[in-house]
Amino acid sequence: MGLLRSLAMLVLQLWLLRPLELGAQNVSTGNFSSARALDTMLQDYAYRAFIRPRTGIPYDGNVTSNLTGINITAMRLRSGSLRARGVKKYKEFEIPTGVIVRPYVRRLVLVYQNLGNRSIVYYPLPNYTYLAPVLGLLAYNASNLSATNLPELDVNASGDPLLVHFSSIRPAPAGSVPRCVWFDLGGLVRFSDVESGNTCSTKQQGHFSIVIESIAPSPSPTFPPAPGPSGREKKSSRSWVVAGSVLGGLALLVLLALLVFWMQRYKKRRSIQRMERAADAGEALRMTPVGDTTAPAALVTRTQPALEHEYVP
Repeated sequence: MGLLRSLAMLVLQLWLLRPLELGAQNVSTGNFSSARALDTMLQDYAYRAFIRPRTGIPYDGNVTSNLTGINITAMRLRSGSLRARGVKKYKEFEIPTGVIVRPYVRRLVLVYQNLGNRSIVYYPLPNYTYLAPVLGLLAYNASNLSATNLPELDVNASGDPLLVHFSSIRPAPAGSVPRCVWFDLGGLVRFSDVESGNTCSTKQQGHFSIVIESIAPSPSPTFPPAPGPSGREKKSSRSWVVAGSVLGGLALLVLLALLVFWMQRYKKRRSIQRMERAADAGEALRMTPVGDTTAPAALVTRTQPALEHEYVP
């Protein structure tokens, strides 16, 4: 039972370490928690730009000195007008008709973000190089323009996609292929083809940019690097090792439980057999005829009868 308890603790430790390993892989591909905290701060700063807001007019906001290089703009719209008319041009974004906002709000605010030279700080992308700054477009409820820590609304294009026309983009090196990258609000990263040289399309809100794969330096001819698994293969290998350890531990735990159950059954069966042998080895009684039948009879009387209060002179 002590071995069984130790094995159970080992399996539990492996299971708890598994999400930590996966979490470390996620952190290596993006600073997701810092990026979401930045969205919260920029929503607050963008709402402060509304002094006497008018519907459909963009208002540029100001950020603190520690966020210098980031530009934000806020624009208040009616949900019905946004769906029926769209927005032909809002900074680099072109919003078509048919945009659906959930949950429904009467008015909403579209917060525009341009992270500039801080793009790689909040959205690091290993093995890729940015050709354009990360641009963000997020929607919030406009019922209270002094509110903070507001959750984002869900924005989806039911017809034509939203377009992002990057106005500031560096030329791609010869031989490289620019790709659109989209960071959604859940931490996922998705790639797509660039349209018309500087345009990306999307059906949802989030953060967008144009990147190319980084060119790895050529190996030294004198000391060539030893071949090894790629980063993705290493991550996959670690995941399989953890999964195999967990499954192997569970299988061994089941086998030990079956072994303990079989040992208990075996001990019980042995005890019953000993009791049966002891019963069979008892003293046999002699059969004596009594009338027309036979009955067992004791050979001798082991204890002589005596009166309990016999008087002895």
